[in-house]
Amino acid sequence: MRTLLLPPRLTASAESVRQAARRRGLRTVQSASFTLPEDLCSAEHLHAGPDFADVAAPVYGIAPLEAPRDWLAGLPRELTGREVRVMAIAEAYALRRPAFVKSPNDKSIRAMVYADGTRLPGPDAVEAETPVLVSDTVTFTAEYRLHCLDGMVHTGSRYAEDGRLALGPLPESARAFGADVLAVAGTALPSAIVIDVGLIDGRWAVVEANAAWASGLYNACPDRALDVILRAAGPAGDVASRDRPFVRIPSP
Repeated sequence: MRTLLLPPRLTASAESVRQAARRRGLRTVQSASFTLPEDLCSAEHLHAGPDFADVAAPVYGIAPLEAPRDWLAGLPRELTGREVRVMAIAEAYALRRPAFVKSPNDKSIRAMVYADGTRLPGPDAVEAETPVLVSDTVTFTAEYRLHCLDGMVHTGSRYAEDGRLALGPLPESARAFGADVLAVAGTALPSAIVIDVGLIDGRWAVVEANAAWASGLYNACPDRALDVILRAAGPAGDVASRDRPFVRIPSP
């Protein structure tokens, strides 16, 4: 029986993942704290945030897959609907215009619109070479989460309208745009990944890519999302050769 390891605090989404895992016959273990359970000898999968994953994955030999830091910035503007760049935060300090700035694959830099580079966390808080994604400010009128597996949209849902939480079904047009994105840039992503997409002035655009093991489900089918999560964070020995470049290296 394989084990799915869960963090100390569970959202409603994570609880859905736990129930789906139990239906599939997996054992689920929720850690009581960020200190790993002393009596847990092995775990093959996890569903948690990056900080907890960085603690647990090396101990249990789990290989969390994530998108390259520069994947979004490397997409053509036809797919992003805006300019997106990846740079060291030291370079971003020179920005003298509003920009949306975030960490590529974790939450170390709060994702938000900064009035200019002087509003970013300073060198006393982060290392100068810390990478950040910097993008033009745009308004997404609707946003959707796509759980993708083996180059196809496996499940998904709407999660926002006009910047506010608004759960809903996944329309065929969002699924079709996701398929187009995967056809163009899917080989530069792991085989199990989450892609968020949205509408800007009626046109589809990629919001970002996220690790499936650290992403909420919203209204997606929990059982199908679990397929993606288990592939995205499974035993290191099971990782296919095409996915090895996407294994997350824990933060120091």
